[in-house]
Amino acid sequence: MNQYETVFILTPVLSDDQMKEAVAKFKKVLTDKGAEILNEETWGLKKMAYAIQKKSTGFYCLLEFKAEPQVIDVLETAFRRDEKVIRYMTVKFDKYAAQYAEKRRNKYATKSEEA
Repeated sequence: MNQYETVFILTPVLSDDQMKEAVAKFKKVLTDKGAEILNEETWGLKKMAYAIQKKSTGFYCLLEFKAEPQVIDVLETAFRRDEKVIRYMTVKFDKYAAQYAEKRRNKYATKSEEA
């Protein structure tokens, strides 16, 4: 199994519940295909560097997971079919990126426990 990270931007016209529902849908796509979700971050509504589909903001979400390579095709097909998704990008981690991501997760986990 390889380690991947996908960041996707959802349209800003969604309510908070609809946004969470969309994220849950993509997580379900991954878990149904046997992927193991390592980390999920919702960065919230952010201003984009340039307008996409005449929208200047979007809900940014990050999913970090371990999966077989064929799962990526299924996930990206789900992104393309959903009109709520403005953009997406999936990156395969090498061993150094995976180590960095683990350190980053641990750092944020300790910060959230302190708060």
